[in-house]
This record gives sequence, C-alpha cells and structure tokens, in this order.
Amino acid sequence: MAWFPQEALNDGVRKREVFGWAMYDFANSGYTTVVLTAVFNAYFVGAVAGGAAWATLAWTLALGVSRALVMLTMPTIGAFADLRAAKKRLLMMSTAACVATTAALAFVGSGDVALAIVLIVLSNLFYAYGESLTAAFLPELARPDAVGRVSGWGWSFGYFGGMLALGLGLAYVLAAQARGVPATEYVPVTMLITAAIYGAASIATFALLRERAVPQSGAAQQAGLRASLARLRETMREAAAYRDFAWLLACGFAYQAGIAVVIALAAVYAEQALGFEQTETMMLVFLVNIAAALGAFAFGYWQDRIGHKRALGVTLAGWVLMTALAYFATDKSLFWAAAVVAGLCMGSSQSAGRAIAGVFAPAPRLAEFYGLWAFSTSLASIVGPVTYGLVTWATGGNHRLAILSTAVFFIAGLVMLRPVNVERGRRAALAHAV
Repeated sequence: MAWFPQEALNDGVRKREVFGWAMYDFANSGYTTVVLTAVFNAYFVGAVAGGAAWATLAWTLALGVSRALVMLTMPTIGAFADLRAAKKRLLMMSTAACVATTAALAFVGSGDVALAIVLIVLSNLFYAYGESLTAAFLPELARPDAVGRVSGWGWSFGYFGGMLALGLGLAYVLAAQARGVPATEYVPVTMLITAAIYGAASIATFALLRERAVPQSGAAQQAGLRASLARLRETMREAAAYRDFAWLLACGFAYQAGIAVVIALAAVYAEQALGFEQTETMMLVFLVNIAAALGAFAFGYWQDRIGHKRALGVTLAGWVLMTALAYFATDKSLFWAAAVVAGLCMGSSQSAGRAIAGVFAPAPRLAEFYGLWAFSTSLASIVGPVTYGLVTWATGGNHRLAILSTAVFFIAGLVMLRPVNVERGRRAALAHAV
C-alpha cells in the first residue's frame, strides 16, 4: 500500500511485524485515555477523595511518585535489556503487571484514597516501562529516513485503541446512568474494560514482534545489574559526544511536562472550570483521540519531509495556542476547539519526540537511550501535573491560572529545541554504533 510502503522498513522487517509493534500502542492507549485522562482522574477527585481541596494535588503527587520510580529505574532497566537482549521479555512482564493493577482499580470505591494511590502508582509505573521498551524497537524496524512516519503509524493506530476502550466505557456509563447507577458502580467496570483490551491487544505484539538484539558479551550477561549500571555510567561519561541528545532530553522534559498536564488534568479542568458532565468529558476526550490519531499519522510523513526539528517546533507553537484557547474559554464551545488543537498537537509531538530519540540512539544502546528518554519524560510527568496542582492549591482552586501556567513549559521546549542539530546527532549515533 502507498501509505505503508515496504521501503520505509529495514531489510528483513515485514509489515506484519510492524503491525504487531503498532498493536502495543493500540493496547496501552486505553490506559492513558480512560484511567489518566477521561475517567479515573475525575472519579478520584470527585468520588474517591470526596472533592476535597487537596484532591487534585493528591492525584498529581501520586502520578509524580510513579514517575519518580521510573526515573530511578528505567535507564538501568534499558541498559540491562540491551546487554541481555531482553526488551521483549521485559515488555511482557511489565504488560502483565500493568493489566493486573489496572483491573484492580475496579475495587476502588468512595473513601479508598490509599488503595487508589497505591494502584495508580504501580499501574502508571508498569505502563511507563512498557512505553519505553516498545519504543526501543522503532529504530530496528524503520529505516533512518522513515522513523517519523513509522512512529506516526504506531502512535496514530494507538489512539484507535484508546477510542475503543473509551467508546465501550462511554456506552456502559450512559446505560448505567440511564438506570440510575452511581459512579461508584459504573467507573469500576470501565477499569475492567480497559484492562481487558490492554491484555488482549498486546497478544498480537508478542506473537509478531521479534527480538533482534543478541546478548552483547558473556561477561556482561553474567554481571547482570552491575554491568547495566556500568554501561549507564559509561554513557554518562560520554555525554559530550551526545550533546544533541542531551538537548533533546531537556526539550522533551519541558514540553512533555505540559503534555502531562493535559493528559492527567484535562478532565479535571473541564469539570471544575467549565462545568462539564462526566459523559461530556468522555466525549471530549474521544474527540481529542480522533484529532490525535489524524495528527500523528499525517504528521509523521510531514516530519520526514521537512525535518524533525522544524516539525517538532511547529507542534510546540500549536501547544502554546491550545493553552491560550483553554484559558480564554468561558463556555464549552471554545474549549471544544482547544481540545481539537490539543489532539492534533499531542499525537504529532509525542510521535516526533520518539522518532528523534531513535535517530540519536546508537544501535547497540537502543533500550538504554530510550530509558534515558523515559527518565526525561518521567521527570516532566512529575513537574508538570504537580505544578498545576500547586497553582490550584495556592490560588484557592483557580484552574484557569493553572492551565495558563502550562504554556511556560511549551515555550521552554521551543527554547531548548534551538541548539539541537539533527545531522550532528545522527553522526554521533553512527560513530558509536559499535
């Protein structure tokens, strides 16, 4: 097919394997869409925590703790995966753990704040592991001049998985509300739906995706964690050679902090600042996913054509526009427009970041470099939502000021993007690909 050319793939890579890889984006998108963005976050603030003044801050701190754990562990896990050729095996383990902890959210009811926090910390931790490990397969599948579009294939396909989980959840919620069922009874079912789709769809990934890496040395294999930490220290010592990747990490931290706010708190903002009902919020997020799928798919081709840096810069400018629209929205109609802009920018900017990281990663260290990328985005996922939570807490619940403050992260991302030289970063990766 013209939209999915074989020429975009490395030698020996078949389209069905790329489909299997993309199915993981399809599988795990329901977690972010339903749990973090549309349903459980607002349910935690309004029902589990009873709408307490500290509820939004508690939610953001829970996400922050999980991402702190990712920061502390994922770079070493990535180095271990490279040394032991264990990306696929670790991906299977993290997937099973995320599915189990997501399903366990069904047992969270009104007042179960501690249980909810523990399960969110664990499920988000395992989700982040899977996201990083599956991204490390991208440079093995796509040719260097096609990583943008192949990344876009997976990211856009992923949003359809999010829409499937959200659509089934929305249908159940509407039916339950028609019967007068309270949120404490229908929200748990949406968690089970999300977990089931995650587990079932990921089967295609593990059936079709190959582990092409080989253990890098017998000594390293025996050394295990110690060798992984040594490899990570070696990379840190060579940081000067990877200065464009370092700038990309700084840029990624900045703009991913803003994206983390949108993912974690869009539903809270819609309900608290604009009076959205839960069904309206779910429909809003559904629209965001449609726009994100279109943006990620089309943008991947455009990114390969005009260049990674310029394309990412355009999306960051779009994010600044989105925050302005959200801030000035005094009714629901303008916020719907902001949601469309957010969707277009979300799919394209996240896919672009994943693609550029792949360009800058030396072939023997893919999982390690994506582990460092996960470190940066995890730090962002702490700083962004916690900043939003602190602003709402300090201003007596002013969500408008909190969403406006998010624009600072996207502007900082544009500033950090300026020193990045894609060709220089690509040459550094090729020079260390042994």
